[in-house]
Amino acid sequence: MKNNKPFFVLLFITAFLTSCNILKTAPYDQYSFQKTIEIKIDANQLIEKAETPYQENINEIEELQNEVAKIVEYEKFKPNNEITYKMWLLLANENKNLLAGFFKRWKEKGKLSSFFITEAKGQISEAFDLLLKYESKKEPTTKNKLLDFISTN
Repeated sequence: MKNNKPFFVLLFITAFLTSCNILKTAPYDQYSFQKTIEIKIDANQLIEKAETPYQENINEIEELQNEVAKIVEYEKFKPNNEITYKMWLLLANENKNLLAGFFKRWKEKGKLSSFFITEAKGQISEAFDLLLKYESKKEPTTKNKLLDFISTN
């Protein structure tokens, strides 16, 4: 009878390495964390101005949209970074009810009501907070909360 022990050891090692690779998460990234904070603060300040005409704020809106586009591209090319990248795509999607969707609605309506602004700001801030918590800790709890948010939006 042949000794199959080396075969099973090799099979075990291959399976272990493959499963570890699937579970990889991008490490903490100071740049991502800092840019997310900056964009969150700028977004909140801009959202507060949505009771004024969109056209009066167009330069600031376009500047913030450019910053979001830059971070989306940055996150896209980081290895093992699918979750953060998906969240940025969600924030940048005009057809969703987050940041880009807010700007789209503001543009369509010209001005927004204070009630709508308050509600939208809360949801957008929650998205940024989840992203910041995940980026800072990279632990299963923050990962699961972010994944839940992504799947429900």
